[in-house]
Amino acid sequence: MDRETCHKLELVHTREWLETDGRGGYASSTPLFAPSRRYHGLYVVTPEGHTARHVLLSRFDESLHVPGHAFALSIARYPGRWAPHGHQYVESFELCPWPRTTFLIGGARVVREVLLARGRDAVLSRYSLLGDAPPLELRLRPMTPYRRADHLTHENIDLDPRVERIASGIRLRPYPSLPALSITHSAGPGNFEPDPVWYRNLEFTQDLERGYEGHEDQFSAGFFHLALTSGAPLVVAATAGEPVGDPSALWAKESAQRLRELEAPGSGAPGPAGVQALGARLALTADAFLYRAHGGRLGVITGFPWYGERGRDTFLALPGLLLPRGRVEECGEALCDALAYLRGGRLPAIFGNTPELSTYGPVDVGLWFARAVRLYDLAGGTAARLRERLLPALREIACALVDGGVEGARLDDKGTLFQAESAEPATWMDSRGNLGPWTPRHGAAVETNALWYFLQAYLELAARADGNLAEARQWETRRRLCTRSFLRRFWLEGERRLADLWRPEQVDTRLRPNMVIAAALEFSPLSRGKRTDIVRHARAELVTPRGLRSLAPFEKEYLGSGQGTLETREEASHQGTAWPWLSGFYCEAYLRAYGRDEYRRRNLEILLAGFAENLDQQGLGFVSESFDGDPPHRPRGAVAQACSSAEILRALALLEEPAPGQEASP
Repeated sequence: MDRETCHKLELVHTREWLETDGRGGYASSTPLFAPSRRYHGLYVVTPEGHTARHVLLSRFDESLHVPGHAFALSIARYPGRWAPHGHQYVESFELCPWPRTTFLIGGARVVREVLLARGRDAVLSRYSLLGDAPPLELRLRPMTPYRRADHLTHENIDLDPRVERIASGIRLRPYPSLPALSITHSAGPGNFEPDPVWYRNLEFTQDLERGYEGHEDQFSAGFFHLALTSGAPLVVAATAGEPVGDPSALWAKESAQRLRELEAPGSGAPGPAGVQALGARLALTADAFLYRAHGGRLGVITGFPWYGERGRDTFLALPGLLLPRGRVEECGEALCDALAYLRGGRLPAIFGNTPELSTYGPVDVGLWFARAVRLYDLAGGTAARLRERLLPALREIACALVDGGVEGARLDDKGTLFQAESAEPATWMDSRGNLGPWTPRHGAAVETNALWYFLQAYLELAARADGNLAEARQWETRRRLCTRSFLRRFWLEGERRLADLWRPEQVDTRLRPNMVIAAALEFSPLSRGKRTDIVRHARAELVTPRGLRSLAPFEKEYLGSGQGTLETREEASHQGTAWPWLSGFYCEAYLRAYGRDEYRRRNLEILLAGFAENLDQQGLGFVSESFDGDPPHRPRGAVAQACSSAEILRALALLEEPAPGQEASP
């Protein structure tokens, strides 16, 4: 990002960078380090004993000093104004390999870099004075909101302003319910000057736009004044753990490891030349979603800045985040790690630190898990891991459904899978209003039943491969029953497409993208001709340059924009909003329907290439959670979404593979 762009304050304030620590914590802000939402911060983590992320360190208020002059490097938004004007010295902002800002002040160039340590719990900020410039004094004032990431704080008398001096730094603890924050530096002798002050009425424009309160007071206990000399970078470390004794050594270790990861085979992404750059950029940021949870379990953060780990999104995203980059056994590890949470044929809708602290609900989570296992299998996953752990788990999930042991789910005598009505959403269309789900999909949802068919077909195939013909025949009988029921209840012969939802008293025939999932799956009750008809409808009414609409524009409930209040946004999210992750299923269905020739493949390349613009539009290097269904398809929701990146990466990989088969059964 060049100087001219960085000086367009309103524009650059809508862009966001993201660094993650591989443990669920992150650092994020705008390129000018001026927070635009309450979730922004340099050090945002889940403290020990808490379940929610907290912003402990928002930023440093930074300035450079020479005798008789002071130069602000910082900038923040207040109602109707910006202050101070540190942006005037910004020469450039770079995202890779980590956020890096270059300032030009007179003849001196100063570089600020931010890196989250993955080897230990800390955020590192490095300041370098380039060239032969004379020494400068750097003043850093830590801004410490010390509150939950989704909350706001205001000036109060409960805050403890005291600061404890420690070796090469300070320790502070504004509130006793949260851990102390230690800030150390590598500048040698450096002074911290206590100067407790509240910065009042900081403004978060993104929160205001989303209909939330967007003003906050932030406390600062004082400031460091440190010597910055040419050729001797200064590193500052902040942590809620053990103080970092040697910040420079930790920077050297962590930055070297990051560079090795970037150079490693598989760090790029597959794809034809026209979309290679898109794939490569998504591959560089894919690891941001992977994290080690409590006990070392490998999982997926659904999206930043506000989501944690959701089961459905984890199993949707894992194959795309890892398999196209050749990291097959990491995918297998994550799938096996999830089995500790398998209870009564169900996997969590929301993962907690333990199964007891997790939330169980929709039946489709286990079915998405089955799809992830099959993709791991097709990618060459370890046979022993599949045979001994994953396939037995799939049998447990399927048998629990057959035996009626899954709470809230039932199979009727025709083999159709139903989910009972509840206050919780039944499928991925999970937006809620004051009166419950905006798109209630209890009953027999089309993609849930397609996934149920898929699981039965996969278990039949696995049983045949193991020579267990009796088990294979049992699953074959159930699969064939499911085929007849699926086509009789969901297939709309006059329109040549699938209904979205079936209940004995009502059939929902609104045109939604869930039928595309059914048409994309390797094992499907749909013939190639039926897949082709579905793709034709999707291309005509649902496909946009930013994903598939959640409802066709001709339907009366269609809402083409997600702008407005929280209720308005939630209503629109599945009544027209476009979802990028569905593009992966559309590409797969398209290839199964039409086969692979240069013309067909080029159509998909053009579709996927449309996401390249978004990588510089909201979350830098990431695909947004969703977009308006109507042009210009403004980004909405989380700025970095695991399923969005994953399914686009998987779609790019599909373009390079042999044409997927069109079989309707094993």
